[in-house]
Amino acid sequence: MADKNKHVDEISGVETTGHEWDGIRELNNPMPRWWVYTFYATIIWAIGYAIAYPSIPLVREATKGVLGFSSRAEVAVELANAKAAQAGQLEKIASSSLQEIIADPQLQQFAVAAGESAFKVNCAQCHGSGAAGSKGFPNLNDDDWIWGGSPDEIYQTIAHGIRYAGDDETRVSEMPAFGDMLTTDEMRQTAAYVVSLTGTPSAPELVDKGKQLFADNCASCHGVDAKGNREMGAPNLADAIWLTGEGEQAVINQMKAPKHGVMPAWLPRLGDETVKQLTVFVHSLGGGE
Repeated sequence: MADKNKHVDEISGVETTGHEWDGIRELNNPMPRWWVYTFYATIIWAIGYAIAYPSIPLVREATKGVLGFSSRAEVAVELANAKAAQAGQLEKIASSSLQEIIADPQLQQFAVAAGESAFKVNCAQCHGSGAAGSKGFPNLNDDDWIWGGSPDEIYQTIAHGIRYAGDDETRVSEMPAFGDMLTTDEMRQTAAYVVSLTGTPSAPELVDKGKQLFADNCASCHGVDAKGNREMGAPNLADAIWLTGEGEQAVINQMKAPKHGVMPAWLPRLGDETVKQLTVFVHSLGGGE
């Protein structure tokens, strides 16, 4: 009785499944034998894999598998091999000067790669992932250096930091608050002169008076030509690169209440080898001298 109720397609003579969509019926053709056997093979393969390798999760761990394979153990071996391969290079870096490292192409390449990794972990938070800096944090890609851009000078800055209280060799400089020494008009005049070195101030008539005020109050640190003094950490004011802000008001704000950046001393935290690698990396960015 059931067979009589089955629908058979008139054209192909094949029974349909009984499913129908908008008058279209589905033929009940059997799957090809090769496909069925392949499907059975995948099931057998999966069962064998689950027995041979760690795969079935339990309450606290997974089944270990009869082959005893462990991806963690493989990673541990790879890390150990990597450290062993690096050991020779690290020993060379430890025993070499910065100039010797830079002069050795292979050693320099290793130091740059390692220094870039250390930079991303320890320095990118302030200087940016590309070392381009931001307001208050120097761009390390240009050639404008407050404390100097030679390898030895970069090493000194990284190793001992800037205004870092925990290191006796840290870089130290302090700009006085001229808001207590100069009037508002005098600061405006000085700012007009500073801006005139790289652009056009809003009140050009103030420049001459500002130049004299600069010579009397600022030239002892920034230089008569306003090009700075790296020994004192006084930035160059005669270029278009600004650290804490650009424009006359930014200059006045800095004169009135100076901002003094702080950088940690990385030598105690990272060690001499890593600081050397950071130095070589920063020096290689293009702005190193």
